[in-house]
Amino acid sequence: MSSTSRNSSALQSVNIVFYGAGSMAEAILRGLVENEVASPSRITVMNRSNAERLRELQDRYGVEAASDDAAREASLAKADVIVLAMKPKDAAVALAALKATLRPEQLLVSLIAGLSIDTMQRLTDRAQPIVRTMPNTSSTIGLGATGISYSASVSPGGRQLAQGMFDAIGMTTVVEEHLLESVTAVSGSGPAYIYYMMEAMVSAGVAQGLTPEAALELTVQTVRGAAEMVRQTGESPADLRRKVTSPNGSTQAAIETLERHDFGGAVRKAMDRCAARAAEMGQAIADEALSR
Repeated sequence: MSSTSRNSSALQSVNIVFYGAGSMAEAILRGLVENEVASPSRITVMNRSNAERLRELQDRYGVEAASDDAAREASLAKADVIVLAMKPKDAAVALAALKATLRPEQLLVSLIAGLSIDTMQRLTDRAQPIVRTMPNTSSTIGLGATGISYSASVSPGGRQLAQGMFDAIGMTTVVEEHLLESVTAVSGSGPAYIYYMMEAMVSAGVAQGLTPEAALELTVQTVRGAAEMVRQTGESPADLRRKVTSPNGSTQAAIETLERHDFGGAVRKAMDRCAARAAEMGQAIADEALSR
């Protein structure tokens, strides 16, 4: 049996509660249900007050909805996995409220950007097993890239469950927690860099005479094809770039222009700033949460 199959079968027998019902929670929920990784009858969604959103997810995926205090308390009490998917500003209050009812074996899976494992354990006042993750927006179409870090108290079985959850919406990479800022810089914010490059390509194509529709279609297919070439061939982006860059040709002229404008250096500086800002935001969240 493959590791993916083992992870899927393990998730079939656990009770999962999504504490928060936003777009990323729905992406994971969709992956679990549509890929038959977990049983909808064992999945519960809850939030602070938006009962209409809970009914929407219930109707769409066949999961349970906990829309009042009694139902929320009951679902949290029986949960094996609690996915923390609330907004960062609500996390401190939610974790403090969970403190009194958490069982030592319950696994917390955090989608909350910037909130460290140490801060979460201090808020719950225990060495609760915690999985901290950094997914990206492509998870909503099943092509996500997720960085995962584990607290020391997460068991091998807990790691298997977490891996199975995020494999259902794309690929996963396990990293040390201090590297999650780098994951943010590479894949968490990465789609925005590609979109920005695509914006520039479309704009330039239109300026050169293409219709906006043609420029967009050509750009989308080019980016899609380039990503697939890397994935399918296993060759590095640098090697593939060299293969299509003929000496003294048009592609070389374009690459040389990008180099004169320090394209690589600009990307590096942007990613360094992204990682630094992620760390700053995380510290601000921790400071605010622990000052309550």
